[in-house]
Amino acid sequence: MTQLFDHTDHSLYSNGMTFLRQPMVTDITQIDADVVVLGLPFDLATSGRPGARLGPDAIRRASVHLAWESKKYPWDFALLRKIKLKDAGDFTYPVGDPEYFTAQLELAAKQIIDQGKALLSFGGDHFVTLPLLRAHQQRYGKMALVHFDAHTDTYSQGSRYDHGTMFYHAPREGLISPEHSMQIGIRTEYSRNRHEFGVIDAMTANDISAEEIAEQIRNRIGDLPVYLTFDIDCLDPAFAPGTGTPVCGGLSSDKVLKILRALQGVNIIGMDVVEVSPAYDQSELTAIAAATIAHELLHLWAVKHK
Repeated sequence: MTQLFDHTDHSLYSNGMTFLRQPMVTDITQIDADVVVLGLPFDLATSGRPGARLGPDAIRRASVHLAWESKKYPWDFALLRKIKLKDAGDFTYPVGDPEYFTAQLELAAKQIIDQGKALLSFGGDHFVTLPLLRAHQQRYGKMALVHFDAHTDTYSQGSRYDHGTMFYHAPREGLISPEHSMQIGIRTEYSRNRHEFGVIDAMTANDISAEEIAEQIRNRIGDLPVYLTFDIDCLDPAFAPGTGTPVCGGLSSDKVLKILRALQGVNIIGMDVVEVSPAYDQSELTAIAAATIAHELLHLWAVKHK
């Protein structure tokens, strides 16, 4: 009777509960892995359409479309033979308590990072990046930020918990160096004459090559450790409709993947993919894009660190 459950499951419809079907861990104090996936089902800081709390589950389920391929095209190595990946499930918190979420996520992330593990986090709305940056800064010091987004998220007028204010607060807390940070895909209003970050706006990014974009990023970040955050609304809504604040004129999924591949060798020490809101998705387009971007980030990390 047990043979019914002994077969390796390569289907696209069964048991897709962890990222890339990798083992799940429940004790984060001792993790046998190089990289740990952590879901952050939080959208209490959302200003637009809600629902990003369901993003981690959607990304994991979409990842079954990627799990069957031993070598992800066009990479020339098998990721899961090069690195050990574990999924720590979702970070849990009392419903409706952003203060608890923020403080305890920082502690949980630090506990994982202090074991020498890299952390790949799935939002949730983009506010989750702020406590993640706080945790990473305690181990790595000041970092460069590589930020893919339609919005700069440097707005000062937001509330204490607001997914548009993280990169206003982060430099002031000494977490990131804006003069070594780059934002790619921006196509909404910001104060250009007072903006500290480098920007490659969406119009420019769509007109120049991925290699040129990567070169500008490399020149900007220098030799600082890099935290890479990817807001799925960097993509045009044609490629990622399932998000809270969609903005037309964004990048294609092909362009984004080419940019990421051109960043091989960059010292990425932490990464996240955020703002997937499945209720507004169509045919899993957004979730598949997010899972694929996360998969590419793991390849980038592996090239540098393993």
